[in-house]
Amino acid sequence: MTAPGVFWLTRDFRFADNAALAAACIDGPLLAVFLLDPVTLAQGAASRWRLMQALRAFDAALRRRTGGVGVTVLSGAPEDVFPPLLQQTGARRIHQSDWPVPQMQAQQQRLRGALAPLNGALHLHGGHLLTHPHRVMTQQGTPFRVFTPFARALRRLGPDRPGPDAPPRITASTTGPAGISLDSVNLSPDMHSGASVLEHYALPSGEDAALARLEAFFTRAAPYSSARDRPDIDATSGMSEHLASGEISPRRLWAITALRAEAEPALAGALHTFLSEVIWREFAWHLLLAFPQMPRAEWRGEWADFPWRGANSGFTAWQQARTGIGLVDAGLREMRVTGRMHNRVRMVVASWLTKHLLTDWRLGLAHFADSLTDWDPAANAMNWQWVAGCGPDASPYFRIFNPEKQAAQFDPDGTYRAKWLAGWNATTAPHAAAYYDTLPSSWQVPQPWVADGDAQRLSAGRNAALAAYSAFKSNDASPRFEGL
Repeated sequence: MTAPGVFWLTRDFRFADNAALAAACIDGPLLAVFLLDPVTLAQGAASRWRLMQALRAFDAALRRRTGGVGVTVLSGAPEDVFPPLLQQTGARRIHQSDWPVPQMQAQQQRLRGALAPLNGALHLHGGHLLTHPHRVMTQQGTPFRVFTPFARALRRLGPDRPGPDAPPRITASTTGPAGISLDSVNLSPDMHSGASVLEHYALPSGEDAALARLEAFFTRAAPYSSARDRPDIDATSGMSEHLASGEISPRRLWAITALRAEAEPALAGALHTFLSEVIWREFAWHLLLAFPQMPRAEWRGEWADFPWRGANSGFTAWQQARTGIGLVDAGLREMRVTGRMHNRVRMVVASWLTKHLLTDWRLGLAHFADSLTDWDPAANAMNWQWVAGCGPDASPYFRIFNPEKQAAQFDPDGTYRAKWLAGWNATTAPHAAAYYDTLPSSWQVPQPWVADGDAQRLSAGRNAALAAYSAFKSNDASPRFEGL
């Protein structure tokens, strides 16, 4: 019996530039394993739903390459599942694409301990990032704390080269456990009716879909630098889901984009801006590696004692997209129906919660983590802290987004709000109506949408935030930094 090459499929649902998959194929006939493990099952509902779509697309593509052998789905913690699998098959190595969140790293450490008596090993392969974080450091050898010099250093060094495509034919292992039928797996049973709505409005998944979407973006990328802030215009790339699920690597995305910019100089400026957004994602991961507490603790330690409000009626209204503020509610409804939210709107939505409502950014982070199909633990944490004012490269606390001014500037005709708010201008678009199909029975959300965004309310919220900040700073006699 030939021992298989074991590929632990986690955030790497692609064949091109997949070093873990390539290494497993070198070890022997491929045994691709997906685990229903504690880290996966602890994710938010929408990202679990999206993960399932990525798994199905990868399984179908793998079957085409192997002549019918797909992914083996197993249930349990890695330290419980993999040792008997190695004993059964004779394999000695497990290959995984690194996904360096603290929870996964803890699982990896337990697995290494369980494999040691068997002389087994877990091999981690890069591919989730543009380059290894140790390559991009300050002159003092420490992680960057500010985005602009980080971006400048990364562009100067350049990202790693992407690896090759996988061969069109892959020899698959026929040993190992039978596994769980993929047709019987439901990673997001807690979504209930929201799953069918999301399925209707979701973007296509899979590696081929990622490449097609990137190509489609290039055809309309010329105005990206200015139009990307307009939620009423289809100007963004839509690549965040594909990056989050590993259906395309950032290295391959960068290489394809750089070649396109070289081939079409008229697009160079827009694509340079686009790659800056990819670097922003990279910056978030470098910070998370240096400061693993970022999803739960203020990056700027002097903010640790700020008196954020806990769950409150304002937070509940925000969570249910019934704040009465048009752009805020439209964004939250878009997220519930599609699993996505335009980036400009995300900033306005987060600012309303943390500044006008003075509510703990961690509550917003958790809601986004449960609702986003493009959820990324590093970007989600850094961006929430950025808006709240307690993170790296933070927006100053006194920079408070006025949602009505933002709407007038970036959704001037109300097109975006009309798409997502039932009754806007006495009409209800299908997208707006779909929001109500996703709601649990315990949510009492009026239909049509009710506006409550007068100038006095906006001013009162802003003044309360500034007063809280001023009081906090006046009592903070000895600011401290507990970041990187």
